[in-house]
Amino acid sequence: MITRCRRAYSRLRLGTRLALGVGVLSLAVFAIVGTALTTYMRDYLSAQLDTQLAQAQIAQSKSIADYGTLSGKKYYSWFYAVYDVPGDGDPRLRRPEDPADLPRDVDDFTALARAQSTAHTELLRTERLGDVGDYRLRACEVEPGVILVSAAPMDDIDDTVRRLITVQVVAFGLALLGLVVAGRKMLRRGLKPLSDMASTAHGIASHNLTETAARLPLRADKRGGGPEVEELRTAFNTMLEHIDDSLAVRAEAEQRLRRFVADASHELRTPLMSVRGYADLFQYAAANAPEERDKHLARLRAEAARMGFLLDDLLLLARLDAAEVETPLRQTEADLVELVENAADAFRASRPDRPLTLAPGPEALKLRLDPQRIRQVLDNLLTNAAVHTPAGTEVTVAVRAESGRALVRVTDAGPGVPPADRDRVFDRFYRVDKARSRDRGGSGLGLSVARSLVRAHGGTIELSSEPGATVFTVVLPLSPDMSPSMSPDSLTKP
Repeated sequence: MITRCRRAYSRLRLGTRLALGVGVLSLAVFAIVGTALTTYMRDYLSAQLDTQLAQAQIAQSKSIADYGTLSGKKYYSWFYAVYDVPGDGDPRLRRPEDPADLPRDVDDFTALARAQSTAHTELLRTERLGDVGDYRLRACEVEPGVILVSAAPMDDIDDTVRRLITVQVVAFGLALLGLVVAGRKMLRRGLKPLSDMASTAHGIASHNLTETAARLPLRADKRGGGPEVEELRTAFNTMLEHIDDSLAVRAEAEQRLRRFVADASHELRTPLMSVRGYADLFQYAAANAPEERDKHLARLRAEAARMGFLLDDLLLLARLDAAEVETPLRQTEADLVELVENAADAFRASRPDRPLTLAPGPEALKLRLDPQRIRQVLDNLLTNAAVHTPAGTEVTVAVRAESGRALVRVTDAGPGVPPADRDRVFDRFYRVDKARSRDRGGSGLGLSVARSLVRAHGGTIELSSEPGATVFTVVLPLSPDMSPSMSPDSLTKP
């Protein structure tokens, strides 16, 4: 039964439960107040009755002392008994002139008179006298050897207390009912902002979040409810904003993944088709001539090498993305200036028509890095400058250290990168040339590989471009104990 009641209570709405809780608390308060008020009223009326008994006995004691019997006006339904107490201490009742002055059973009167004979002050008791009800008895000594016992009914007190209890029950019941009803309405109004937030959450739950461009369409915009509700609303909206941003990032990542898969498929499809075409040529007798066979085999090797380079770059990017599991770097202490010089010499040897200048800088700059991967970054940047600029365009490379960082700047005087493409030049398979021609570029992975390798070293790579000046800046952290030695013209070469 108790478990069933608990389950039923737990299924009630919060406003109803709070209202019931307030009602129970109010009921306890009303019970305490009513009990205290009733007790105080009973004690007050009893004190008044005791005073009335004392005043009546003063007049009656004078009458007994003067006339030897009770006389004068008597209170209705009161009882009176006069006792003589001889030397042996056993009270003897004087029979009254009016038999109605005594009840049929006077044992309680006699017992109180006996107790009064040995007491030094008036005695008060509450007794039930047979069938006539509860009475308040008071005994006093009229004169030595004479005791008066008076009894007053307590029906009026009991009736007054019962009326008071009835009034309290009705008044407190109505007050409790009004408190629960009004409190429930007030609590429902106060909890309305929480209901609105719940409706917002249900609306979001019904929204399809699996869409590519999914955005949360709802917010808890209503106001009111107090500081606590405002704090909850702010936290709720902040959570929604965070979820919205996460969904946007996820949608962007999915789009990049789709684009990556499409571009990778496109890049692999072309050499594969070439390999397949050249392989088909070997089915014909004309293709088996020595000169034709050597030519086709060379092209097959070229397409296979191209596919191998592409797969190597993809594998490197995958390993860099999972660097916390398996790092592709083999770091050691190396001279960054020497790496730049070697990359510049290789660039001049492979592209003698491209003027390359090394700007003045430090004689040596020791860093902890992977020499092979940093050399790959430099080769990619120089190749990018050569591929995307007209023949004869000047290229400048500068190395310097500042603020605990090593900087390598590769600058070309070409036409620059359009503003719309600057934010995406580091994306995988992205080309500024929308025609995807290969006579002016490779697969579009060079800059992406360069950025990933620099990030794996804890650095950054930045681009600034305008017509006549495109600058790629590689920033690598410089260890505190590795200070560069400077020479103004040590890196200047024709």
